[in-house]
Amino acid sequence: MQTRRTFVKAVGAGALAAHLPTGAFAQAYPAKPIRFIMPYPPGGSSEILARPIANELSKSIGQSVFIDYKPGAGSTIGADIVAKSAPDGYNMVMLLTAHAVNASLMPKLPYDTVKDFASITLAATLPLVVVVNAQSPIKTLQDLIAAARANPGKLNYASAGPGNTSHLAVEYFKSVVGVNLTHVPYKGSGPAITALLGREVDCIFDSLSSSLPQIQGGKFRAIAVSTAKRSKVLPDVPTIQEGGIAGFDVSVWYGVFAAAGTPAPILQKLNAEIIKAMRMPEAKEKIEAAGYDIVGSTPAELDAHVKMEITRWAKVVKDSGATFN
Repeated sequence: MQTRRTFVKAVGAGALAAHLPTGAFAQAYPAKPIRFIMPYPPGGSSEILARPIANELSKSIGQSVFIDYKPGAGSTIGADIVAKSAPDGYNMVMLLTAHAVNASLMPKLPYDTVKDFASITLAATLPLVVVVNAQSPIKTLQDLIAAARANPGKLNYASAGPGNTSHLAVEYFKSVVGVNLTHVPYKGSGPAITALLGREVDCIFDSLSSSLPQIQGGKFRAIAVSTAKRSKVLPDVPTIQEGGIAGFDVSVWYGVFAAAGTPAPILQKLNAEIIKAMRMPEAKEKIEAAGYDIVGSTPAELDAHVKMEITRWAKVVKDSGATFN
């Protein structure tokens, strides 16, 4: 059953669309700048992917696409702004795996994770990379496991916030391996990276794109990646599975959403333009060099993916006992 807010937005947008033929409605859009909300602080993986998309999109649609940072509360502040915005395609948000996680992690969300959003495209996926400070005595994943077993609860890990993949991937890892690491949440990947640079924490299971500059600069040591296959940009770094943890396969996904009720012609136009933007040579090079795998799904495919991920992560949240305080 639709929420009242979703129903009202859908009726309003439908009334507007009724005054224009379908083709004309899409052609008239956009007539003003588009706000692209980032629900995390600057410097994180969502911005690294979004910026080249926004740059190319601005060129192709003839209107500015500007990034607006609305971090906090595990990405729900930025998500809620779009959920409650007018369904006219002038506000969109990039949401990560945490969007699906929050459905079970936060029982009192200010929106419905499925019903209050219109899917545009699953833009890309990205491995997590297990990193330690380059000065750490930990050289391999097995070193990390051994240190955690020898010092239960004394080793800590940073995350980009409660419910973020950098949090729950470690909780899943802990449950599988049988070790105890202490969670230290930060408000985004950027602050978590700063903490590891300052040796305030022992490790991060971070989005590859966020930590890659520090790895390449010699400040971080990469000891494993979270996906079943090695990353093309870190071919010498083994997978967690290669480290002896059979079946471990976790990646971060990045979806672009508008408000529920946004007319289909606008969603279709945004879908086509965003996919085209990611495949432009300059943008494609930047995105892939940061470790992302470009997807570019249909809206329906993103709808199905979100529902599947809600189910998958609900089990991880329950089994781990993770909570959002």
